[in-house]
Amino acid sequence: MKQGIHPQWNEQAKVVCACGNSFLTGSTLGEIRVEICSKCHPFFTGQSKLIDTLGQVERFQKKTEASKVKQEERKKIVEARKLKIEEKKQDRPSLKDMLLRARKQAAS
Repeated sequence: MKQGIHPQWNEQAKVVCACGNSFLTGSTLGEIRVEICSKCHPFFTGQSKLIDTLGQVERFQKKTEASKVKQEERKKIVEARKLKIEEKKQDRPSLKDMLLRARKQAAS
């Protein structure tokens, strides 16, 4: 091993979690700050805990709510178009409809 190129090894490096738990370990850093440790991780505690450091969950929920609103608006637009088409059909009968009416009148 070359001398002087390796980082200093600390036998008693302190690890501090966001939940307040701390413990000692070996590391090249003197103090390590972490967000999750074995005292607060859902796998070890058996409790489900939502950890959202970047607001991803809120953004996802906003997107789903916005898409639901857009889907409802889209349904209203489609319904309005269908009604408009129905009204046009009643105002102007197609050639097929006119022939059927003529046959009915001729038969009676």
